[in-house]
Amino acid sequence: MLILLPPSEGKTPAPTGAALDLSRLHFPLLSEPRSLVLKALAEASSSGDALSVLGVGATLAPEVRRNTTLETEPCAPAHRVYTGVLYDALGYATLSPTAQRRADDAVLVMSALWGALGFADPVPAYRLSMSVRLPETGRLAAFWKQHLTGPLDEYAGNSLVVDCRSSTYAAAWSPDPRNTAAVNVFSVRNGERKVVSHFAKHTRGELARHLLERAGVEPATPQELLAAAQEKWDAELVPPAGRKPYQLNVILHG
Repeated sequence: MLILLPPSEGKTPAPTGAALDLSRLHFPLLSEPRSLVLKALAEASSSGDALSVLGVGATLAPEVRRNTTLETEPCAPAHRVYTGVLYDALGYATLSPTAQRRADDAVLVMSALWGALGFADPVPAYRLSMSVRLPETGRLAAFWKQHLTGPLDEYAGNSLVVDCRSSTYAAAWSPDPRNTAAVNVFSVRNGERKVVSHFAKHTRGELARHLLERAGVEPATPQELLAAAQEKWDAELVPPAGRKPYQLNVILHG
């Protein structure tokens, strides 16, 4: 089982730690494109129109400046650097030791800077979105798609892929739809089903935690994933259609 997560917008800088070493990250084949994006980000972040290029406001200027020194910034495991609603709900620090080991093996974070990371990979905090177009790379989702497809297809193999990414990050890699379930979250009020955003992140984090903490054999098919989700939620599974994978719809009531 692989669990795909989007990065958080906010990231917590490591107070101390070793500097960046690309050889310590998952997927060595990505070292060259990672170096390219790292250099392009530093150049864009030091330019006069950095905030415009990165699509951020003036309040994030300190984070943009940090982008220019990422190679010497202290690093921490990805599960500590990424913070926010989804990551709080997953709660890596409070997982059992067994579940933490499972998370280190099973969770991949999609990243505009790194392409894809293992949950324990040491990285610095940075500011970059997959929707950004850097002068040297073009739109990052398209850039990463050409580099991620081979390594991630091989890494995933025939494993079940639980896709908790947002659409922006889903564009960077399309796993085999026959083995993949994209997680959607709906709320039902007054009999009407609506897509939710904030609670979708929270619920996806809770689902990831539930899958990591469950005893016994982990789900290996979309149908087994549905059964696992139904242990805690009202859920349904929609079959794949064309290039679209299975859709695991989690339905919140009230």
